[in-house]
Amino acid sequence: MKKVILSVFVVGALLATSCKKEAKDAKDATVETVENAAQAVEEATAETVEATEEAAEEAADAVENAAETVKSAIEGIEIPEFEDQKVGEYLQSYTEYAKDYIEAKGDVVKNTELAKKGVELAAQAKEIAANLDEEAAKKFNSVMTAIQSKMAPAQ
Repeated sequence: MKKVILSVFVVGALLATSCKKEAKDAKDATVETVENAAQAVEEATAETVEATEEAAEEAADAVENAAETVKSAIEGIEIPEFEDQKVGEYLQSYTEYAKDYIEAKGDVVKNTELAKKGVELAAQAKEIAANLDEEAAKKFNSVMTAIQSKMAPAQ
């Protein structure tokens, strides 16, 4: 009976020892897997952040470039950005007037209506030009000259 009990203890000790080693190996493997997954998540996050920052910079550049010039009602004329928004709005309304003027060539009724609007816009142009600094005045005069050159063939 002593041999049976002693054999049971020996087998039990072997099983207990081997199970602890397997449990420790499993625990080590789990820890390693978790560490690898954490590292992979960190790398993916860093790549995503970098890609997002690049996309944001590209979008900001595109918006900045679009804001620098505004298409006008007349093809081939772009209105640059001015510090005072009223200048850009005036130029936009003037290009609309010029487009109407070009389209109305020869129509006396439309030209009479447009003449009144032209007088109003000319008065506004004097007020706006008086409030501009030298560089802005050059840009303003350049755009006005381009618009008027498009209107000249319609006369």
